[in-house]
Amino acid sequence: MNGDAEDLWVEESKLDAFHEECGVFGVFGHPEAANLVYLGLYALQHRGQESAGIVSSNGKSLISHRGMGLVADVFSEEIINRLEGTSAIGHNRYSTTGSSSLKNAQPVVVEYARGIRGLAVAHNGNLVNFEILKEELEANGSIFQTSSDSEVIIHLVAASKALTLSEKVADALVRVRGAYSLLFLTEHEMIATRDPNGFRPMVIGKLQNATVVASETCALDLVQAEYVREVEPGEIVIINDSGIRSIRPFAAAPAKRCVFEYVYFSRPDSLLYGRNVQTVRKQQGRALARECPADADIVVPVPDSGVPAALGYAEESGLPYEQGLVRSHYVGRTFIEPREAIRHFGVKIKFNPVRAVLEGKRVVLVEDSLVRGTTLKKVIPMLRQAGAREVHMRIAAPPTTNSCFYGIDTPTRSELLASHNTVEEIRQFIGADSLGYLSWDGLYSFQGDRRDGFCDACFTGTYPIEIPERRDIHQLHLFEAAERR
Repeated sequence: MNGDAEDLWVEESKLDAFHEECGVFGVFGHPEAANLVYLGLYALQHRGQESAGIVSSNGKSLISHRGMGLVADVFSEEIINRLEGTSAIGHNRYSTTGSSSLKNAQPVVVEYARGIRGLAVAHNGNLVNFEILKEELEANGSIFQTSSDSEVIIHLVAASKALTLSEKVADALVRVRGAYSLLFLTEHEMIATRDPNGFRPMVIGKLQNATVVASETCALDLVQAEYVREVEPGEIVIINDSGIRSIRPFAAAPAKRCVFEYVYFSRPDSLLYGRNVQTVRKQQGRALARECPADADIVVPVPDSGVPAALGYAEESGLPYEQGLVRSHYVGRTFIEPREAIRHFGVKIKFNPVRAVLEGKRVVLVEDSLVRGTTLKKVIPMLRQAGAREVHMRIAAPPTTNSCFYGIDTPTRSELLASHNTVEEIRQFIGADSLGYLSWDGLYSFQGDRRDGFCDACFTGTYPIEIPERRDIHQLHLFEAAERR
């Protein structure tokens, strides 16, 4: 297997899923700020694996380090020690706008006048009017160093004639459209803000006298910070030596929190929108069992994301839960395959069926979602080869029919299997004996009969914020790379 082919199968496996957006973490008022941010990014590694970065402030200047790869690969003890100061922000990146390269790693740092010497920003989300704003800014003389939409925010802040940083941020964000959970850092201040619809999560915690801000509560848990509350949609939280204060400069908008955070993105141990993620996923699995029962012997998850829903399915159906598919957590980008090629080598590196569990059994296989179906098309025959008599596929979400433009890296609509195939056609494509999807009522079973307050555009195609026509061309950069080969 040559280098191109090695990378291609890894990219293909990444394509068959919606990808985590980004993770942000900030600390203000702690002597080990950078070290705590490093740990927070560790806890948020699931939200982005392309690059990581930390910017700290020693009260006089901003100190930055960014690199490609996982948090553990980017930072060493020596680097953390160099990031001195009592405040810091950090970022894990998975690109949704802009290529995967070091120049697009975050936090983005700039120096400019108008009362602020240095400014860093870490962004989780996606601006749908990024290209329009960039063209306007470039026409007025702005020079962009990256291809990331996050840099637009920096230029808008720098161009504002407002006096304080919080006023500059508000001035800038009035012009943007889309999803953002943002952390700003100067030499003396940290600001956290969330878009008026609240697409992406962000929470506030306390650690002794320090303030901690994170994408998810699991990161607060690791550093033993106490959860205080969410950053509210449309809120700007200003954190400095005078304490914490909040302003709400934007017009009120309906809550449109990403429901896919519950389906897949957030860690099961996180508290999200007031609910534990694991509990919500188990409820969805229970609903799936009621709606799509199967005459089977065991319930098996596609690890790791399918585990909570599979547990709920097993409990509701009364079928035994079995770990019939084992996932390797140490899959890198390059492997040396034997000269005699192994069929479905890439998937076999990632998953291995347990024959002792599967042999002679009728299996309910549970996955959180089905995007392109290429992985399941290879996994299901593997289960049969390991002795499974039947494989009944159950998906703990409705059919995924549309791309996301609010901070999730997704395939183009034409590549989403459910956008142009019936359930029966999908069943035949993946080779299952039966296929069942969770209903709308099942998806929202965690909040009773209500279906409001969430964005589910990836299932419905109903976008809360209008998407400029030009943005409907390419969304998944890894997909583009794979197609070029």
